[in-house]
Amino acid sequence: MVSCRHHSLGIPSSGLLVALLGVGGCYTGLPDQNGETAASTATEGATESATDGGSATGSASASASASASASASATDSDTGETGETGDASAPLPQTSRFPRLSHRQWENTVRDLFLLPEITGKSAIFIGDPVSGGYDNNSEKLVVSNTLWPDYQRASEELAEMVLVDPELFATLVPDVGGDSTERARNFIQTFGKRAYRRPLTADEVDRHLVVFQQGMNLGLDGSDPFAEGIRVLIQTFLQSPHFLYRVELSDVGLADDPTRIPLGGWEIASKLSYMLWDTMPDDLLFAAAEGGELDAAAGVEAQAKRMLGDPRAKQMVAAFHYQTLQVDHYATITKDPDKFPEFQESMRQMMIDETMMFVDDVVFAAQGSLADLFLSPYSFVNSALAPIYGVSGDFGDELVPTDLDPTQRAGIFTQLGFLASKASDVENDPIHRGVFLNLQILCTGLPPPPDNVPPPPPPMPGQTLRERIDAHTGKGTCGEACHGYLINPLGFSFEHYGPLGQWQTMDAGKPIDATGEFAFLGGSKSFDGAVQLAGIIAESEEAHRCYVGHLLEYGYARTPQLADNSRILAIAERSRAEDLPITGIILELTKSDAFRFRAPVEE
Repeated sequence: MVSCRHHSLGIPSSGLLVALLGVGGCYTGLPDQNGETAASTATEGATESATDGGSATGSASASASASASASASATDSDTGETGETGDASAPLPQTSRFPRLSHRQWENTVRDLFLLPEITGKSAIFIGDPVSGGYDNNSEKLVVSNTLWPDYQRASEELAEMVLVDPELFATLVPDVGGDSTERARNFIQTFGKRAYRRPLTADEVDRHLVVFQQGMNLGLDGSDPFAEGIRVLIQTFLQSPHFLYRVELSDVGLADDPTRIPLGGWEIASKLSYMLWDTMPDDLLFAAAEGGELDAAAGVEAQAKRMLGDPRAKQMVAAFHYQTLQVDHYATITKDPDKFPEFQESMRQMMIDETMMFVDDVVFAAQGSLADLFLSPYSFVNSALAPIYGVSGDFGDELVPTDLDPTQRAGIFTQLGFLASKASDVENDPIHRGVFLNLQILCTGLPPPPDNVPPPPPPMPGQTLRERIDAHTGKGTCGEACHGYLINPLGFSFEHYGPLGQWQTMDAGKPIDATGEFAFLGGSKSFDGAVQLAGIIAESEEAHRCYVGHLLEYGYARTPQLADNSRILAIAERSRAEDLPITGIILELTKSDAFRFRAPVEE
């Protein structure tokens, strides 16, 4: 058994890992100069205005607009020639030089490193990573804890054993290149080590690994092959090294004319690209690009990013991002009252998950669609179980197939069954949670947390609609006016035409559905009647594009957005809105940004 651990937290004491950031929380808008978000400032302004008896919506819009204008002004006046993403001389964010691989990235990397056809599944017994807001790949929260370290150690031992008991795999990874055992081990260290550490090993590192090999030759049981035992210990050493478990960025020399910008080396860029777009180690073509110096130039990075976005592995990244952003995991717990909704089957949960993920994949890749297409496309993937709920007829089977829906009733992701049914109780709609979701996840409005001990809405009175009941409990003129009356309820009520299972409805409590509303966007107050109209307004709004780009930056860069990211988010979001930039184009722009290719000096 070999352990390469040097610290109680699994962080080597060699000085390679200076720190792991501990920032948490969800992204809820562009950070302002005080480290708060523009959206939270808007909410506070709404609250203050409502308290003073003024117009909460006007104050919210003005406050958010002021913050955004300040950021945009800084971009225009301070950056000079900024290029497509507007960031050639914008300040760089402070980021970790040692982001740890997520469990998914570890699994994928082990699969590719050992040339396996599928993942091993060994991370299933790893201690779970903390997820308290944000995305599951947030490197600021991923550390090697006292509990996780033994998991890594055990996995390294099991993987080494896997290689030793498989002659074909052993021969592939440790080819006989001639010479004595030392030369064969040296070749293994140089070739396997280059892929494990995602960079060539230095001569000193090769020599030190050879010492490990030689010591390992003497650790086997009587009758074991000393050479194989040395390889066993080498594999365990590689898999427990910080250079494998972390994506290490060692570059520390700034540009001659701007020491605040440290260009990442080609090998570092290769790893950053592969873990952003594929959640795994670089492939041979990306390694070759790094070795040939192609990634030292922006054009070379762009060429590789385009190639990688065309690879099926990029679909996994896009799926994981949207799965978390859209809270698709909530679909797995959908329940409905069997007396009121006898048509609901537990199997529909997975159907709704598959429907949403197939739609996202189709929009992003097959159609090369934009954010507006994600919000507005009037089709989905339907089978014989879901078709009656959508009110469509046809010859459907068990398979989900692309199906055109009524464009007056359905538009994009938010009128699909999974979203609607997951944001509803088992007996009635839930306009509050539908409105909260749009504020937080789609518009990045910084809603404050709800107060403690909020009583539930009262039971319905005869002839009282759900909207009337919610409005009387939380709307204008109540203590919930500031958030609910102006921010949450207007958006949530736009979905009243959709029942708890997502079915279209026109009446409630014997009265026609009222799905009208008004909301203060950065571009001014907008009125709407129903979710389809609201989706169109959101698709054109500055907030939605900034929010989406901010989410993509957070997931793609595996860290929380910072103040220094504002100009990049604003520039890419404006292109997304004005040019209908494809979602793959947004991802590409993030790889072209200076925040991707450079880093700031670490503050001591």
